[in-house]
Amino acid sequence: QVQLVESGGGLVQPGGSLRLACAIATSISDIYALGWFRQAPGRQREWLTAEEIGGNTYTANFAVGRFILSRDIAKNTMYLEMSNLKPEDTAVYHCFLNRQHRVGGQYDYWGQGTQVTVSA
Repeated sequence: QVQLVESGGGLVQPGGSLRLACAIATSISDIYALGWFRQAPGRQREWLTAEEIGGNTYTANFAVGRFILSRDIAKNTMYLEMSNLKPEDTAVYHCFLNRQHRVGGQYDYWGQGTQVTVSA
């Protein structure tokens, strides 16, 4: 019913940039929001950013100016542009899709994630 597949992770040096992609395959039409969260080992999920379909885009305070969400509707793909990466950004990054009316906190569907490692 919903399939989300992330790609684009890898090893990047501090200060570097990376673009993640999320391929979205779904037959449902009542999508409320699309977004990204991450999870580092031993830590809870951390919400990053989300777009209300047809509405606003929200970004966590620590990510403003560094993480930017965009979508290519024709390609059914969502992106996360990350810049000025820091070692503390190291985590598995997941994209998510919500049908419930929320932009974060809980996630209805999410992908398997892509590893981002920031290290010199």
